[in-house]
Amino acid sequence: MKKTNVVCVGEALIDRIKNKSDKNFTDFLGGAPANVVCALRKLKVDSAFIGRLGSDEFGKQFIKHFEELEVNTNFLQLDNNLPTRIVLVNRDNSGDRCFSGFDTSLNTVFADEALDKNVIEKDINSLETLFLKTKYFVCGTIILSSLISAESIHYLLKMANKFDVKIIIDLNWREVFWDNANYSSETTKKERVDLIKKFLNHAHFLKLAKEEAILFFENENPLQISQAIINQPDVVITDGPNPISWFINGVQGTTEVINSYKIVDTTGAGDAFLAGLISQLISFDYPSCESEIENCVKFASVCGLLTCLGEGAIEQQPDYSKVNEFFGSQIL
Repeated sequence: MKKTNVVCVGEALIDRIKNKSDKNFTDFLGGAPANVVCALRKLKVDSAFIGRLGSDEFGKQFIKHFEELEVNTNFLQLDNNLPTRIVLVNRDNSGDRCFSGFDTSLNTVFADEALDKNVIEKDINSLETLFLKTKYFVCGTIILSSLISAESIHYLLKMANKFDVKIIIDLNWREVFWDNANYSSETTKKERVDLIKKFLNHAHFLKLAKEEAILFFENENPLQISQAIINQPDVVITDGPNPISWFINGVQGTTEVINSYKIVDTTGAGDAFLAGLISQLISFDYPSCESEIENCVKFASVCGLLTCLGEGAIEQQPDYSKVNEFFGSQIL
Protein backbone atom coordinates (compact mmCIF):
# COMPACT_ATOMS: atom_id res chain seq x y z
CA MET A 1 0.00 0.00 0.00
CA LYS A 2 1.38 3.37 -1.03
CA LYS A 3 1.17 5.77 1.92
CA THR A 4 0.24 9.37 1.15
CA ASN A 5 -1.22 10.77 4.38
CA VAL A 6 0.42 13.47 6.50
CA VAL A 7 -0.02 14.03 10.25
CA CYS A 8 0.72 17.52 11.62
CA VAL A 9 1.16 17.95 15.37
CA GLY A 10 1.41 21.07 17.52
CA GLU A 11 -0.07 24.49 18.03
CA ALA A 12 -3.19 26.00 16.51
CA LEU A 13 -3.55 29.60 17.64
CA ILE A 14 -4.74 33.07 16.71
CA ASP A 15 -2.43 35.59 15.04
CA ARG A 16 -3.62 39.02 16.18
CA ILE A 17 -1.95 41.15 13.54
CA LYS A 18 -1.62 44.92 13.96
CA ASN A 19 -2.82 46.97 11.03
CA LYS A 20 -0.48 49.44 9.35
CA SER A 21 -2.13 52.25 11.31
CA ASP A 22 -0.78 50.52 14.45
CA LYS A 23 -4.12 51.29 16.11
CA ASN A 24 -6.34 48.37 15.15
CA PHE A 25 -5.77 44.65 14.67
CA THR A 26 -7.27 41.69 12.84
CA ASP A 27 -7.46 38.12 14.14
CA PHE A 28 -6.42 35.27 11.85
CA LEU A 29 -6.28 31.51 12.35
CA GLY A 30 -2.64 30.43 12.60
CA GLY A 31 0.02 28.32 14.29
CA ALA A 32 2.65 26.61 12.15
CA PRO A 33 1.35 22.99 12.26
CA ALA A 34 -2.24 24.21 11.72
CA ASN A 35 -1.06 26.35 8.80
CA VAL A 36 0.74 23.40 7.24
CA VAL A 37 -2.23 21.04 7.54
CA CYS A 38 -4.57 23.60 5.94
CA ALA A 39 -2.14 24.28 3.11
CA LEU A 40 -1.76 20.53 2.50
CA ARG A 41 -5.52 20.07 2.24
CA LYS A 42 -5.74 22.90 -0.30
CA LEU A 43 -3.18 20.92 -2.30
CA LYS A 44 -5.39 17.80 -1.95
CA VAL A 45 -3.07 15.91 0.42
CA ASP A 46 -4.96 13.78 2.97
CA SER A 47 -3.92 15.23 6.33
CA ALA A 48 -4.67 15.01 10.04
CA PHE A 49 -4.11 17.53 12.81
CA ILE A 50 -3.25 16.57 16.38
CA GLY A 51 -3.33 19.44 18.86
CA ARG A 52 -5.34 21.08 21.62
CA LEU A 53 -7.62 24.12 21.43
CA GLY A 54 -9.73 25.97 23.94
CA SER A 55 -13.48 25.31 24.02
CA ASP A 56 -14.02 28.93 23.04
CA GLU A 57 -15.08 30.90 19.98
CA PHE A 58 -11.62 30.67 18.44
CA GLY A 59 -11.62 26.92 18.98
CA LYS A 60 -14.99 26.72 17.21
CA GLN A 61 -13.62 28.77 14.30
CA PHE A 62 -10.74 26.35 13.89
CA ILE A 63 -13.04 23.33 13.99
CA LYS A 64 -15.31 24.88 11.37
CA HIS A 65 -12.35 25.66 9.09
CA PHE A 66 -10.82 22.22 9.53
CA GLU A 67 -14.19 20.67 8.65
CA GLU A 68 -14.49 22.82 5.52
CA LEU A 69 -11.06 21.64 4.38
CA GLU A 70 -11.78 18.03 5.41
CA VAL A 71 -8.85 17.88 7.81
CA ASN A 72 -8.88 14.73 9.94
CA THR A 73 -9.51 16.01 13.49
CA ASN A 74 -10.10 12.68 15.25
CA PHE A 75 -7.26 13.49 17.65
CA LEU A 76 -7.99 17.19 18.13
CA GLN A 77 -8.45 17.90 21.86
CA LEU A 78 -10.65 20.62 23.36
CA ASP A 79 -9.84 22.17 26.74
CA ASN A 80 -12.63 23.49 28.95
CA ASN A 81 -10.27 25.44 31.22
CA LEU A 82 -7.48 26.85 29.08
CA PRO A 83 -8.09 29.26 26.17
CA THR A 84 -6.87 29.13 22.60
CA ARG A 85 -3.62 31.11 22.49
CA ILE A 86 -3.66 34.59 20.95
CA VAL A 87 -0.29 35.76 19.61
CA LEU A 88 0.33 39.49 19.20
CA VAL A 89 1.96 40.13 15.83
CA ASN A 90 3.53 43.37 14.63
CA ARG A 91 4.14 43.96 10.93
CA ASP A 92 6.42 46.47 9.22
CA ASN A 93 5.76 48.28 5.93
CA SER A 94 7.38 45.51 3.89
CA GLY A 95 5.06 42.87 5.40
CA ASP A 96 7.65 41.24 7.67
CA ARG A 97 6.23 40.29 11.04
CA CYS A 98 7.53 39.78 14.55
CA PHE A 99 5.86 38.19 17.57
CA SER A 100 5.64 40.60 20.48
CA GLY A 101 3.87 38.43 23.06
CA PHE A 102 0.46 36.98 23.93
CA ASP A 103 -2.95 38.15 25.08
CA THR A 104 -2.90 37.09 28.73
CA SER A 105 -6.18 38.75 29.73
CA LEU A 106 -7.89 35.35 30.22
CA ASN A 107 -4.97 33.18 31.29
CA THR A 108 -1.19 32.93 31.18
CA VAL A 109 -1.32 29.25 30.21
CA PHE A 110 -2.88 28.13 26.93
CA ALA A 111 -4.57 25.04 25.54
CA ASP A 112 -1.75 24.17 23.13
CA GLU A 113 0.56 23.70 26.13
CA ALA A 114 -1.66 20.92 27.48
CA LEU A 115 -1.74 18.37 24.63
CA ASP A 116 -2.55 15.28 26.69
CA LYS A 117 -0.86 11.94 25.92
CA ASN A 118 -3.45 10.09 28.02
CA VAL A 119 -6.28 11.34 25.81
CA ILE A 120 -4.36 10.31 22.67
CA GLU A 121 -3.78 6.81 24.08
CA LYS A 122 -7.47 6.23 24.76
CA ASP A 123 -8.08 5.47 21.08
CA ILE A 124 -4.90 3.58 20.33
CA ASN A 125 -6.54 1.43 17.62
CA SER A 126 -7.60 4.47 15.60
CA LEU A 127 -4.20 6.06 16.12
CA GLU A 128 -2.43 2.98 14.79
CA THR A 129 -4.81 2.88 11.81
CA LEU A 130 -3.96 6.51 11.08
CA PHE A 131 -0.22 5.91 11.24
CA LEU A 132 -0.53 2.84 9.01
CA LYS A 133 -1.65 5.20 6.22
CA THR A 134 0.76 8.03 7.07
CA LYS A 135 3.86 8.85 5.05
CA TYR A 136 5.05 12.00 6.85
CA PHE A 137 4.79 13.23 10.44
CA VAL A 138 5.26 17.01 10.70
CA CYS A 139 6.02 19.01 13.84
CA GLY A 140 7.92 22.03 15.10
CA THR A 141 9.84 22.68 18.32
CA ILE A 142 7.53 25.11 20.16
CA ILE A 143 5.72 22.08 21.56
CA LEU A 144 8.85 21.27 23.61
CA SER A 145 8.40 24.39 25.77
CA SER A 146 5.65 22.59 27.72
CA LEU A 147 6.36 19.40 29.69
CA ILE A 148 2.85 18.05 29.08
CA SER A 149 2.91 18.61 25.33
CA ALA A 150 6.53 17.49 25.08
CA GLU A 151 5.53 14.13 26.58
CA SER A 152 2.84 13.82 23.92
CA ILE A 153 5.14 14.62 21.00
CA HIS A 154 7.69 12.06 22.13
CA TYR A 155 4.96 9.43 22.42
CA LEU A 156 3.78 10.25 18.89
CA LEU A 157 7.34 10.13 17.56
CA LYS A 158 7.66 6.59 18.89
CA MET A 159 4.43 5.72 17.13
CA ALA A 160 5.75 7.23 13.90
CA ASN A 161 8.93 5.17 14.14
CA LYS A 162 6.93 2.02 14.85
CA PHE A 163 5.05 2.44 11.57
CA ASP A 164 8.04 3.64 9.54
CA VAL A 165 6.66 7.16 9.13
CA LYS A 166 9.22 9.75 8.02
CA ILE A 167 9.58 12.65 10.46
CA ILE A 168 9.72 16.20 9.14
CA ILE A 169 10.73 18.90 11.62
CA ASP A 170 10.40 22.62 10.98
CA LEU A 171 12.74 24.15 13.57
CA ASN A 172 10.58 27.29 13.84
CA TRP A 173 12.50 28.96 16.70
CA ARG A 174 10.15 31.36 18.52
CA GLU A 175 11.84 32.46 21.73
CA VAL A 176 8.78 34.36 22.98
CA PHE A 177 6.97 31.04 23.52
CA TRP A 178 9.81 29.75 25.71
CA ASP A 179 10.04 33.01 27.65
CA ASN A 180 6.37 32.80 28.63
CA ALA A 181 5.93 29.08 29.33
CA ASN A 182 5.83 27.97 32.98
CA TYR A 183 8.23 25.07 32.39
CA SER A 184 10.80 26.79 30.19
CA SER A 185 10.73 30.41 31.33
CA GLU A 186 13.53 29.78 33.84
CA THR A 187 15.78 27.95 31.35
CA THR A 188 18.70 29.66 29.63
CA LYS A 189 18.90 30.18 25.90
CA LYS A 190 21.72 27.63 25.74
CA GLU A 191 19.57 25.03 27.53
CA ARG A 192 16.76 25.64 25.07
CA VAL A 193 19.07 25.37 22.07
CA ASP A 194 20.62 22.17 23.42
CA LEU A 195 17.17 20.63 24.04
CA ILE A 196 16.02 21.48 20.52
CA LYS A 197 19.24 20.19 18.94
CA LYS A 198 18.71 16.87 20.71
CA PHE A 199 15.13 16.78 19.44
CA LEU A 200 16.31 17.35 15.85
CA ASN A 201 17.99 13.93 15.98
CA HIS A 202 14.51 12.48 15.32
CA ALA A 203 14.30 14.21 11.93
CA HIS A 204 14.46 12.52 8.55
CA PHE A 205 13.85 15.91 6.93
CA LEU A 206 14.66 19.28 8.50
CA LYS A 207 13.49 22.70 7.38
CA LEU A 208 14.96 25.79 8.99
CA ALA A 209 15.66 29.43 8.25
CA LYS A 210 19.16 30.77 7.69
CA GLU A 211 19.22 32.61 11.02
CA GLU A 212 18.17 29.39 12.77
CA ALA A 213 20.94 27.47 10.99
CA ILE A 214 23.49 29.96 12.28
CA LEU A 215 22.07 30.00 15.83
CA PHE A 216 21.80 26.23 16.23
CA PHE A 217 24.67 24.99 14.07
CA GLU A 218 26.93 28.02 13.47
CA ASN A 219 26.69 26.92 9.85
CA GLU A 220 24.47 27.55 6.84
CA ASN A 221 25.60 24.62 4.70
CA PRO A 222 22.73 22.07 4.53
CA LEU A 223 25.06 19.10 3.94
CA GLN A 224 27.20 19.94 6.96
CA ILE A 225 24.09 20.48 9.11
CA SER A 226 22.78 17.08 7.99
CA GLN A 227 26.07 15.46 9.00
CA ALA A 228 25.77 17.01 12.48
CA ILE A 229 22.45 15.22 13.16
CA ILE A 230 22.15 11.52 14.06
CA ASN A 231 19.69 10.58 11.27
CA GLN A 232 21.59 12.74 8.75
CA PRO A 233 18.30 14.15 7.47
CA ASP A 234 17.68 15.95 4.24
CA VAL A 235 17.91 19.69 4.98
CA VAL A 236 16.31 22.76 3.42
CA ILE A 237 17.37 26.28 4.48
CA THR A 238 15.19 29.26 3.57
CA ASP A 239 16.34 32.87 3.66
CA GLY A 240 13.38 35.13 2.90
CA PRO A 241 13.72 36.54 -0.64
CA ASN A 242 17.20 35.05 -1.06
CA PRO A 243 18.04 31.67 -2.67
CA ILE A 244 17.00 28.47 -0.88
CA SER A 245 19.84 26.06 -0.15
CA TRP A 246 19.16 22.36 0.17
CA PHE A 247 20.58 18.88 0.57
CA ILE A 248 18.00 16.32 -0.58
CA ASN A 249 18.45 12.65 -1.42
CA GLY A 250 22.22 13.00 -1.57
CA VAL A 251 22.13 16.03 -3.89
CA GLN A 252 23.11 19.55 -2.82
CA GLY A 253 22.03 22.75 -4.53
CA THR A 254 20.39 26.18 -4.39
CA THR A 255 17.18 27.48 -5.89
CA GLU A 256 16.42 31.10 -6.72
CA VAL A 257 13.27 32.54 -5.16
CA ILE A 258 10.79 34.52 -7.24
CA ASN A 259 10.09 37.83 -5.54
CA SER A 260 7.24 40.30 -5.73
CA TYR A 261 6.65 43.93 -4.90
CA LYS A 262 3.07 43.04 -3.91
CA ILE A 263 3.94 41.31 -0.62
CA VAL A 264 1.43 42.23 2.08
CA ASP A 265 2.06 39.85 4.98
CA THR A 266 4.78 37.19 5.37
CA THR A 267 2.96 35.39 8.21
CA GLY A 268 2.78 31.69 7.38
CA ALA A 269 4.92 31.89 4.25
CA GLY A 270 7.32 29.25 5.54
CA ASP A 271 4.43 26.95 6.45
CA ALA A 272 2.92 27.22 2.96
CA PHE A 273 6.40 26.56 1.55
CA LEU A 274 6.73 23.41 3.66
CA ALA A 275 3.28 22.16 2.67
CA GLY A 276 4.05 22.78 -0.99
CA LEU A 277 7.32 20.90 -0.66
CA ILE A 278 5.69 17.94 1.12
CA SER A 279 3.00 17.75 -1.58
CA GLN A 280 5.74 17.46 -4.20
CA LEU A 281 7.75 14.91 -2.22
CA ILE A 282 4.60 12.76 -2.28
CA SER A 283 3.85 13.51 -5.94
CA PHE A 284 7.36 12.57 -7.07
CA ASP A 285 7.47 9.63 -4.65
CA TYR A 286 10.56 11.46 -3.41
CA PRO A 287 12.67 13.30 -6.00
CA SER A 288 15.71 11.36 -7.17
CA CYS A 289 17.68 13.84 -9.28
CA GLU A 290 18.62 17.52 -9.28
CA SER A 291 15.97 18.58 -11.80
CA GLU A 292 13.17 16.91 -9.82
CA ILE A 293 14.41 18.45 -6.57
CA GLU A 294 14.64 21.85 -8.24
CA ASN A 295 11.03 21.54 -9.45
CA CYS A 296 9.85 20.56 -5.97
CA VAL A 297 11.58 23.51 -4.31
CA LYS A 298 10.36 25.97 -6.97
CA PHE A 299 6.77 24.78 -6.50
CA ALA A 300 7.12 25.16 -2.73
CA SER A 301 8.59 28.66 -3.03
CA VAL A 302 5.64 29.78 -5.15
CA CYS A 303 3.24 28.43 -2.50
CA GLY A 304 5.09 30.59 0.04
CA LEU A 305 5.07 33.65 -2.20
CA LEU A 306 1.37 33.48 -3.06
CA THR A 307 0.54 33.24 0.65
CA CYS A 308 2.31 36.59 1.17
CA LEU A 309 0.04 38.46 -1.27
CA GLY A 310 -2.73 38.88 1.31
CA GLU A 311 -3.23 39.00 5.06
CA GLY A 312 -3.12 35.99 7.37
CA ALA A 313 -1.29 32.68 7.29
CA ILE A 314 -4.14 30.50 5.96
CA GLU A 315 -6.50 32.68 3.92
CA GLN A 316 -4.13 33.18 0.96
CA GLN A 317 -2.71 29.66 0.74
CA PRO A 318 -2.93 28.51 -2.88
CA ASP A 319 -4.39 25.41 -4.45
CA TYR A 320 -2.80 23.71 -7.45
CA SER A 321 -4.70 25.87 -9.93
CA LYS A 322 -3.31 29.10 -8.45
CA VAL A 323 0.25 27.74 -8.43
CA ASN A 324 -0.07 26.53 -12.03
CA GLU A 325 -1.60 29.84 -13.05
CA PHE A 326 1.39 31.61 -11.53
CA PHE A 327 3.86 29.40 -13.38
CA GLY A 328 1.95 30.18 -16.56
CA SER A 329 2.27 33.94 -16.13
CA GLN A 330 5.22 34.56 -13.77
CA ILE A 331 4.25 38.24 -13.77
CA LEU A 332 4.08 39.98 -10.42
